[in-house]
Amino acid sequence: MKEPAYLIVNADDYGYSDGISRGILDGGKEGLITATGVIANSYHCDKHLQWLKDAPYLDVGVHLTLTCGRPISGRMKHRMARWQGRFPGKYSIASEVLTSRLPVKDILEEWRAQIERCKGAGIELLFLNTHEHLHALPPLFSAVLKLAKEYGIPHVRCPEPEWRGWRGMEGMVRNTILHFLHLINHARIPDGTPKLLGIAESGKLSLNYLKHRLASLRKGEVYELMCHPGYADPEEIKDPRLCSYHNWQEELDLLKSGEFRSLCDVWGIQVVRYTDIQGNASKKTVQAE
Repeated sequence: MKEPAYLIVNADDYGYSDGISRGILDGGKEGLITATGVIANSYHCDKHLQWLKDAPYLDVGVHLTLTCGRPISGRMKHRMARWQGRFPGKYSIASEVLTSRLPVKDILEEWRAQIERCKGAGIELLFLNTHEHLHALPPLFSAVLKLAKEYGIPHVRCPEPEWRGWRGMEGMVRNTILHFLHLINHARIPDGTPKLLGIAESGKLSLNYLKHRLASLRKGEVYELMCHPGYADPEEIKDPRLCSYHNWQEELDLLKSGEFRSLCDVWGIQVVRYTDIQGNASKKTVQAE
């Protein structure tokens, strides 16, 4: 019998709102979501971390952020004063990082605070990734590897472009940037890191994408499907820009659907958790520089 391809279904943005978190929990209970990353600086975080204690079917990591909400560490609060105490958009933060106006030591302090908030709730952490893939920036990729080693967290997401299925000029720009950054980071990517899927349709994952992408998975390899499911309550999420590139409910329905299960069966894909690949000696844990 041939070894299957292995697929971790990892939902980003847990903690963003009650509806997003509840949708992810339901997607793990009723569908094929196997992991979720926590936005640890969110207003709802402490309450939502308690909900995770009743969801042993989900592996948990930290969805580290510098582009969403407010910082929780002292120096970063001071740094963000020029933006009324909130993190600005990804291009502003990227500029601050790449010009060294925002020191990596301050970012490490903020990200440690986000990790500690999750650990303080008694949550076992199995992976790190970042909101809007900010750790693809080489200084921050090194920082995340350092934190993973420091906290004994075995997996770090490694963003790379998907050239099939990208949408519009923004997709082309994103892929070009990610391709360049991936080439720089490539030598530091730990062996056995799951290959990332879902970037081409980030926020708007579709059945058509899955039909084509899942058919290409190689037997014996481990993949991570990034997704953004949830219940989109208009009373909670009022930012029209955010709503324009997220189909939370549609993604949740897809990940709970029989069609998704059937595709995995047809292509011999085994949906797994990070804990399922921990014992595989060929999958090495992350190493900092």
